[in-house]
Amino acid sequence: MRADYRSGFVTLIGRPNVGKSTLMNYLIGQKIAITSNKPQTTRNRIQTVLTTEEGQIVFVDTPGIHKAKNKLGEYMVNVAERTLNEVDVVLWLVEPSTFIGAGERHIAEQLKKVKTPVILVINKTDKVKKEEVFTFIDAYKNIYDFAAIVPVSARSGENTDELIRVIMQHLPYGPQFYDEDTITDQPERQICAELIREKALRLLSQEIPHGIAVVIDAMKVRRHGHIVDIDATIVCERDSHKGIIIGKQGSMLKKIGTQARIEMENLLDMKVNLQLWVKVKKDWRDSDMLLKNYGYDKKEV
Repeated sequence: MRADYRSGFVTLIGRPNVGKSTLMNYLIGQKIAITSNKPQTTRNRIQTVLTTEEGQIVFVDTPGIHKAKNKLGEYMVNVAERTLNEVDVVLWLVEPSTFIGAGERHIAEQLKKVKTPVILVINKTDKVKKEEVFTFIDAYKNIYDFAAIVPVSARSGENTDELIRVIMQHLPYGPQFYDEDTITDQPERQICAELIREKALRLLSQEIPHGIAVVIDAMKVRRHGHIVDIDATIVCERDSHKGIIIGKQGSMLKKIGTQARIEMENLLDMKVNLQLWVKVKKDWRDSDMLLKNYGYDKKEV
């Protein structure tokens, strides 16, 4: 290992929907975090690892910082704010705009309590004119003392090399935390559950997705090792939601299953036989016990 090798933990924060998971997936070059255009897609911390000649970056993706409305919301905000002090670098992703709203100002206030260096990442620059980017940098410069400001496009990958270079500059010297070939610490079951949830988020109407969780009931590789059988349950809050998730003659559930299965096969590198069920658990987002059952454990916050 080189004497000037760096390694450390980096978290991505920002309001829901600014492209945190898209950026992380692009940098890692593999789909780990689920993405959708609905806010609050990411519920748990996801660690992914980027290893280069110069160093190793362990990304910790956090739920968006927002004002909490229920127990699940509180859990998500606590996870996000706790993470800020535990990492070496904070990446704050924002949209390209000169208007800095209340959500952004709330995040700036939270960051003032933190000693960690903050790099501002202005994402989605592919959607604006080049010369406009300077006006956005100017606007943000005034609300916080950033270690650096880097404009990027997570979708096209533009300027992401520069972002990695800047992150490396702020990491401590030290050996790797993970082997070169490690990409994530997420168990495969968890990623499979998240892939199903992503497809449901994308395919279902606006009002349902927040009220769903996905549980993998069984995951078993067949004896010859070429096929894995996965049984999963989509949990929703209302009977009316159950009908919508299943769809006419099971059409919606089939669509969710087919799309999730294709991605699971890519992830696991084998054939997947996926069986999906739908269950109603009223108000699961406000029940400590049910939150714990679905993988959101208060003790970990």
